[in-house]
Amino acid sequence: MNADIRWDADLIRRYDQPGPRYLSYPTAARFDPRVGSYELHQALRESRRAARPLALHAHIPFCANVCHYCACSKVITKDHGRALPYLERLEREIELIACHLGHAQAVQQLHLGGGTPTFLSHDELRRLMGTLQQRFHVADDAELSIEIDPREADWPTMGLLRELGFKHISVGVQDLDPAVQRAINRMQTFEQTTTVIDAARTLQYHSLNIDLIYGLPLQTPDSFAKTVQLIIGQQPDRISVFAYTHLPERFKAQRRINASDLPEPGNRLEMLRTTLEQLTRAGYRHIGMGHFALPHDDLAMAQEDGSLQRNVLGYTARGDCDVIGLGVSSVSQVGDLYTCNHEDIARYQEALDRGQLPTERGFRCDDDDRRRRYVIQRLMCDFEVDFATFAERFGDRFDQCFADCWPMLLQMERDGLIRLSAEAMTVLSVGRLLVRSLCRLFDRYAFDEQVRPYPLVI
Repeated sequence: MNADIRWDADLIRRYDQPGPRYLSYPTAARFDPRVGSYELHQALRESRRAARPLALHAHIPFCANVCHYCACSKVITKDHGRALPYLERLEREIELIACHLGHAQAVQQLHLGGGTPTFLSHDELRRLMGTLQQRFHVADDAELSIEIDPREADWPTMGLLRELGFKHISVGVQDLDPAVQRAINRMQTFEQTTTVIDAARTLQYHSLNIDLIYGLPLQTPDSFAKTVQLIIGQQPDRISVFAYTHLPERFKAQRRINASDLPEPGNRLEMLRTTLEQLTRAGYRHIGMGHFALPHDDLAMAQEDGSLQRNVLGYTARGDCDVIGLGVSSVSQVGDLYTCNHEDIARYQEALDRGQLPTERGFRCDDDDRRRRYVIQRLMCDFEVDFATFAERFGDRFDQCFADCWPMLLQMERDGLIRLSAEAMTVLSVGRLLVRSLCRLFDRYAFDEQVRPYPLVI
């Protein structure tokens, strides 16, 4: 384990509690149906007046097969004919959004997520990218990224995506053990995975991320360590390691998982410890929240120089963009406004057929939310909050704003998770794995029953 992380199993067990992942603050659980398209129109016009840069996220919800662990918004179908009607509605949404924005607003990020974005045919992918580039000013150096399912991508597809300007890919793997794959209904050979990786290397993609999940049915510490080692051998620029959260009452697909096949908490903790050791030995830096990157990667360098940001798309080196979510269930973050589209594809398409934005609910941050969001973001990106910078930004003293948190912060300091000084609150090496537990102190909605209870570490 390097100096960035120090393992303390007792503290991890003590502080590990359910809580949000903070891709937004407040989280989507707080979004209100009384906040909708009218507020979004206003926010878009404000964004245009301020000429703020943009990040675009287009959600393609279709998957040919259901992965039993999945908690994402998706549509399971083998009928590729469903893609074109959806694409037509997506283009209508693009038109309705783009007319409120200005050409001076450069798109710094463009991400296609899913589902499985390559469910679209080559012609449909060309059409979507053509529409986005026609209606928005996509900067020449924009970061174009896409999620890839190796079972649904081949060399011609990888070549097309590179031709369309994609430079970053995220490859879903989860686990390479065949028994685990059968238990989660995701049969994916190592050869399928390496084919996509080899194509990305040959076609000179800028960076490659691999997603892994620990805590899946039939996993053991030894079997998951083998998966991690095989992935390290491919030398991806980034590796994301997530803990599986079993919530069958919320996610129908998870009901097909036999709960008795899930690893015990002690084994889950051992998987995490071993994975940290393996990644550290291989030279990966812990960015935070289960994300690891090699020192040359954009995220690692951004964290080093203090420019790392976190928004509804996750960690990014292109901060301070308004995020425009396009497609079913997508989330936008425009200034202090968050909005979420309909999660039901029929309602999404019906709204657009009426010429309306498919906004289902939203949230506008007040002054208190802005303070808390800033603190949570700096903890997740920098592992530190500088008190003078906070006071300059908000006109208030940190200790006075968060006096209610102070007793627990002092306890965390006694436990060695953080250091409090006159200048800053700093997360120490033993506390970096528990930063979400620290962030939770600053979340005034953390104990709301609507918040989805993701485990903080194990």
